[in-house]
Parts: sequence; C-alpha cells; structure tokens
Amino acid sequence: MTDINQLQLELADQSPRTILKSAFQHFDNIAVSFSGAEDVALIELCHKLTDNLRVFTLDTGRLHPETYEFIERVRKHYNLDIEVLFPDAKEVQQLVNRKGLFSFYEDGHGECCGIRKVNPLRRKLATVDAWITGQRKDQSPGTRNDVPVVQKDTAFSTDSHTLVKFNPLANWTSKEVWDYIRVSEVPYNTLHERGFISIGCQPCTRPVLPGQHEREGRWWWEQDTQKECGLHAGNLIARN
Repeated sequence: MTDINQLQLELADQSPRTILKSAFQHFDNIAVSFSGAEDVALIELCHKLTDNLRVFTLDTGRLHPETYEFIERVRKHYNLDIEVLFPDAKEVQQLVNRKGLFSFYEDGHGECCGIRKVNPLRRKLATVDAWITGQRKDQSPGTRNDVPVVQKDTAFSTDSHTLVKFNPLANWTSKEVWDYIRVSEVPYNTLHERGFISIGCQPCTRPVLPGQHEREGRWWWEQDTQKECGLHAGNLIARN
C-alpha cells in the first residue's frame, strides 16, 4: 500500500517529469485526464516515460468545435488511443426536457456538470487506482492554490477503493506550460489564439480580457470560490 502522505513529502518540490516517473513506478493501473493545454503537456511528458500510456477525455456534448478538432489532432500526433467518455443519454434528456438547455445560467452549473462530467468521470475512476491531472495552483486562487502534487482523491475514493490523484504541474505557472508547449511543438486548442485561456463547454466559456485571471472566463456569472465543475470537488471541500 502506497503511503500517499510520504509520497507527497518526497515529491512536493520535484519536477513534473520526476513526479510522473514516480506515479508510473507506483501504479500500473493509472490514466491521464485530457482536455486542455496542461493535459497535452502532460501527454508529451508521459509518452517519453511509459509504453502503457492510457488517456481519457470527457465529451459533454456541449464542447466547442475547436475542442473536438484539438482532441483529434492530439490522437493523431501521438498515435494514441484516447478513450472518450460520454454522459448517460437518459440523464441528459431528463435534465433538458425538465429545465431546458441553459438552466445553469439560472440555478448554477452544478447539476449540468454533474450529469455531463462528474457522473461519467466517476464511472471511469472506479476502474483505476490513480489518475493524473493538469491542475495548477495558479489556475484558480479561489479553489486551487493549495493543490498538492499527489493526494488521496477525497471526492472519488470510496470505503473499498482508495483513489490517488497526481497533479504534476501543480507548481508550474501558465507561462511555464506554454513555454513547454512551444518548445515541444505539440498541438493546442486554436481557441487559445482568440483569447480563451481556460476552456470548458461552449455555453460556459468565454475569452478573458487583458489583466483578467484565466478562470474569469469560466462560469462568469458565479462566485470565484465556486468555479469548479465537480471533477476536482475536493478543492472546494478542502476550503470549507
């Protein structure tokens, strides 16, 4: 049994490559969550460290066309099998029929994200022992500034299944991520060229102005301290 606290102490100040190398050494049943710029940087790092690279992404049904094109470019660039996860069609249908297509503008994004993102993610994470995310401390001062490089995933662990989450880029800045992307010449979402920084579903994402924080483009009608979709709900729990 891996001592997660000890591993966090050992890796807290290490490079993303060292953290990933340790993750693959400790866990065979591990997968990378992929959606944005940080995640393609992770894939670039990971594909040099393991021959057993497993990557999944969430298709909510509400993504930008550019995001679908981005996923396909990454798949071809790395000759990679990306597992695409979908929400339960019945759950989506019931929500839309009951509340319409844009209920989140009126009562918050939690219910829609729960159905389209969290539930399919929960089903996936029940099948792995650990997962790797692109979370960074500076992504969201309201919810992510205490993100460790490795932790027990309190949001998705159960009494019978302890899930470990690695955040190898926790200590990197946005500039460091983009410097790495440019040097490595890896694909990125073309929406970044139009002022989008943090990219989610199309109705809930907009470009940010110069000087605005990147998460201000996500769920802009809600409080900064609630800007998590549920994939990293432990960030909210830790602050309450």
